[in-house]
Amino acid sequence: MTKGKLVVLAAIAVLIAAFFVFDLKQYVSIEFFQAQRAAIDAYVMENPLQAAAAFFGIYVAVTGLSLPGAAILTLVAGATFGLVWGTVIVSFASSLGATLAFLASRYLLRDWVKGKFGDKLKPIDDGIAREGAFYLFALRLVPAFPFFVINLAMGLTSIRTRTFYWVSQVGMLAGTIAYVYAGTQLGQFKISAGLVAAFVVLGLFPLVAKKALDALKARKVYAKWTRPAKFDNNLVVIGGGSAGLVSAYIAAAVKAKVTLIEKHKMGGDCLNTGCVPSKALIATTKLLAHMKRSKEFGIRSATAEFDFAEVMERVRRVVAEVEPHDSVERYTKLGVECVQGTAKITSPWTVEATLPDGTKRVISTRGIVIAAGAAPFVPPIPGLRESKPLTSDTVWDIRALPRRLVVLGGGPIGCELAQCFARLGAKVTQIEMLPRIMIREDPEFSELVAKHFRADGIEVLAGHKAKEVRSEGGEKVVVVEHEGREKRIACDEILCAVGRAANVEGYGLEELGIPVTKQKTVEVNEFLQAHYPNIFAAGDVAGPYQFTHTASHMAWYCAVNALFGRFKKFRVDYSVIPWATFTDPPVARVGLNETDAKERKIPHEVSVYGIDDLDRAIADGEAEGIVKVLTRPGTDKILGATIAGEHADDLIAEFVFSMKHGVGLNKILGTIHAYPTLPEANKFVAGVWKRKQVTRGQMAFVQSFNEWTRGEAGIGAVVAKLFSLGDKRPYYEVAENHGDD
Repeated sequence: MTKGKLVVLAAIAVLIAAFFVFDLKQYVSIEFFQAQRAAIDAYVMENPLQAAAAFFGIYVAVTGLSLPGAAILTLVAGATFGLVWGTVIVSFASSLGATLAFLASRYLLRDWVKGKFGDKLKPIDDGIAREGAFYLFALRLVPAFPFFVINLAMGLTSIRTRTFYWVSQVGMLAGTIAYVYAGTQLGQFKISAGLVAAFVVLGLFPLVAKKALDALKARKVYAKWTRPAKFDNNLVVIGGGSAGLVSAYIAAAVKAKVTLIEKHKMGGDCLNTGCVPSKALIATTKLLAHMKRSKEFGIRSATAEFDFAEVMERVRRVVAEVEPHDSVERYTKLGVECVQGTAKITSPWTVEATLPDGTKRVISTRGIVIAAGAAPFVPPIPGLRESKPLTSDTVWDIRALPRRLVVLGGGPIGCELAQCFARLGAKVTQIEMLPRIMIREDPEFSELVAKHFRADGIEVLAGHKAKEVRSEGGEKVVVVEHEGREKRIACDEILCAVGRAANVEGYGLEELGIPVTKQKTVEVNEFLQAHYPNIFAAGDVAGPYQFTHTASHMAWYCAVNALFGRFKKFRVDYSVIPWATFTDPPVARVGLNETDAKERKIPHEVSVYGIDDLDRAIADGEAEGIVKVLTRPGTDKILGATIAGEHADDLIAEFVFSMKHGVGLNKILGTIHAYPTLPEANKFVAGVWKRKQVTRGQMAFVQSFNEWTRGEAGIGAVVAKLFSLGDKRPYYEVAENHGDD
């Protein structure tokens, strides 16, 4: 910090300290004003300009230094100077003081805070960049934070000082008038109809202002569109995947008229190309893997004869068996009109459906839910598209097992499919350009899975970047680079599993000017509203998570806000989101992991239990894995949990429930878990945490107490040990696996 900044900071600190040290707050109170009312009125009558100037200066100082008392001074202004002059004085003084606080924050803190906490300031900066003055105006008119916080926070953004001043002047005016008027009534020091009315206005003002702001913003957004006089539907849903189905289901359940438009297959990716077929394939390949381990279970040998085509046909049959759950017939019976066709949003209230025979149908609707999903992303690697790679959408169509398979990507989809094909007999090479597979998990979990992959015969090439795909001698060759050296990998097929891109093109977003984010998802607010307040988006197309269960979760908010948002809107809750990667062993997680906590500098404690110690896992021949829980230091509050091991995807549910409902590790430890079961691992990791809370002082005291009960020590020794309770060093330096002690 420069010398100039230090001088300014010291001056501000001295002034603030003086305010509290000399108890100047007593002069900014209703009690002081009431006691000095006669003297103040007399001075104002004799010296109106000097009194106004002095009051103006005091108000600027209080707001400029972010001191408490501005609200009281506003009431005093009304009582002393009346409605008109009180409003004029306070309006300009508050705006000037706010601007001084803004400038001080910018001068002293902006560079340092942006360097240290730039990621946390990003939402504010994004809002300013997106809506500028209107964003600040909304905060001023309906403050989400106290005004002094807005002043300081805005100083950390790139908004212009001139813009900050005039928006503050205009935005605070309505609230200032309401407070000053309340002060004119308060000045009478008696309960009156006017006083009651003033405080009613103060209470209702934020609600009315918010409604007015929403209406103003909506009017601006809808300016070039003509709203229909009536609507065919309450809701039109675009997309029949998880998000679309749940949105339509909820709308039909409350007797809304809803149309669901799906251009391909009901059930979306999850049913047809994602969750269901992949889990069916995993079940088959896990059986094969267990047969190879037959000697571990006391069986001399076990072999299996299978045909890859029959395995894939079994996958198809599983999809067909689940299909009725998401079928047109089922949803039609529920009251949803299901339309097969291509949807296009032609206005904020109309959707055009193009049917398979080319017929077009226009549906007017009060609300629209975009649930268009996502598609596999094929990166622009030279030669890759020409090689016609398999993706998670197309891999289910093959009926011949690739002898040599290259899997591009080390995320969940790439990992699950790589292991499946290796267990079916393919020679699999997995390429991941990041330092390790499953990069979103802590390193020990990634390594555990990678170790199993290598045991299954997979060549895991982490830290390798695919540069090019060539065709040589009738075979495909993937050229990768690692530490400056190239390597050529010949293969029969390439499976591209590097992620999924949201479907944001081809159904009217561009024409309506609905913006997308840098991640190429539909931009939505906390209510899942897109640019037009009656258009919502959920699931993969909106992000931030591409999970079936989050799509369903978001769909509830879309449907309820679309149908009843004029009365009450609900902010989408992403506070507790679980996910699982269904490798062998599976890895499941909820909340923070240690890597995230360290990157975000969140204080935490780590408790780890090794599943190799768990009786049921030993009996099942699955005694390998980890349960890792992060807690807030000094408490049992769970910040996150990660589990790797048999049925980790099921075991994580206890931690999801606990985090959602504020249940800590103490209560998990105190809950009876059936023996012998895998969920005991959750109790044991809670026991690990508990043991780490025991201090040397506590153990010394209870040891002395037990010696006294045996008659080996006097009561004085026990009392003396009370002083040892101050020793907070942990008694168990290394917590043992079993946590049920």
